[in-house]
Amino acid sequence: MKQFFSVHDIPSLSEAVKTALECKANPFQNENLGKHKVMGLVFLNPSLRTRMSTQKAAMHLGMQVMIMNMTSDGWALETKDGVVMDGNTAEHIKEAAAVMGEYCDILGLRSFPGLKDATEDYSEELFSKFTQYCGKPVVSLESATRHPLQSFTDLLTIIEKGDYLFDESKKQYVPQGKKPKVVLTWAPHVKALPQAVPNSFAEWMIQAEKEGLLDFVITHPEGYGLSEEFTQGARVTTNQREALQEADFVYVKNWSSYENYGQITCTDPSWMLTLDHLKETNQAKVMHCLPVRRDLVIAAEVLDSEHAIVIEEAGNRVWAAQAVLQEMLKNK
Repeated sequence: MKQFFSVHDIPSLSEAVKTALECKANPFQNENLGKHKVMGLVFLNPSLRTRMSTQKAAMHLGMQVMIMNMTSDGWALETKDGVVMDGNTAEHIKEAAAVMGEYCDILGLRSFPGLKDATEDYSEELFSKFTQYCGKPVVSLESATRHPLQSFTDLLTIIEKGDYLFDESKKQYVPQGKKPKVVLTWAPHVKALPQAVPNSFAEWMIQAEKEGLLDFVITHPEGYGLSEEFTQGARVTTNQREALQEADFVYVKNWSSYENYGQITCTDPSWMLTLDHLKETNQAKVMHCLPVRRDLVIAAEVLDSEHAIVIEEAGNRVWAAQAVLQEMLKNK
């Protein structure tokens, strides 16, 4: 594995989840794999769970970790080619990424979109050039369009909390009884947020549905459809109550409009998930990537109830990251 950027970098979802759960059961089973290796974590935006979980995962594998917060510790990066750098940028990504590659064996990069220009954001120029010039395996710690470590964790959590058995002959998880229904629902927010998490979640759940692991539905208000690149094949409805019927897992997330790029076109508070909404479900477990704004995105009564598994979900970030890093180290 030379990069971890999307679900397409995972040959088998079931085997990846199995590896992550094995890491969880025995965190130090491969503690010498990363001995004398260095993990570099590069942040252009804030992070709590991604930073701490990936750092812990690397440490479980015996790696040393170096962290760069580019907004405070590094120079402003230029990504465009053929420009005279007489503005605010002080270092070109060609040199910066190459130098980081000299210092590190694996690199992780986190950046957010500008939410001004969809074509620019969805080109993923920063990630593609960073990967091109650093010369080392790269893990996405979130980008303009995806958050694969989060989505890997989400699938891991669904399988762990659901009723599944691993079929050794087929090398995949098999639901015992009916396949769980997983619903991605939009929620209101006061800020325009990226589509990265819902894009990525949809991409992973659609693949999981193809592999027979679950049934997947997306629900959002009019004008909040995600890019078809990430939702092709998914069932989508603007009727939240209908979508929630008999749901086993409800994944709550706000995102700004893709159609009216980066804009907030709906603030309807009825989309906030409450205990009343959950009456429509099959005692659904409620998920969110965190951080979450209480009583805006999800009602506090839900977060404080037995429905919420957001803390366990966040804890599983370690094991998803460890499974990815372990695979990269094995191939070095």
